[in-house]
Amino acid sequence: MPKMTFIDPKGDAREVDAPVGKSILDIAHANNVDIEGACEGAMACSTCHVIVDPAWYDRLPAPGIDEEDMLDLAFGLTRTSRLGCQVEITEDLDGLVVRLPSATRNILLA
Repeated sequence: MPKMTFIDPKGDAREVDAPVGKSILDIAHANNVDIEGACEGAMACSTCHVIVDPAWYDRLPAPGIDEEDMLDLAFGLTRTSRLGCQVEITEDLDGLVVRLPSATRNILLA
């Protein structure tokens, strides 16, 4: 089974199983990784924002226009930012590394 690593804002890394076909958000929730996902993966917020390690970013499918619009609302946006609900694990992503931002911006509570 593929694996992936989450790095929390303090720099602590945690490797977890990453089943093919599951999103980063689903994997985070299944492993009690502290990622919000306020809209439950409906791409209606940016609280599942993750920062993909640059070595992995080009291996992902390009984000769509709707994801890019939501990312514009994310706290701490970077060149390799993605929404965790929009990235599904494939065999090619075995070893994927993502960093969690230091904060989230929940527009649903605004």
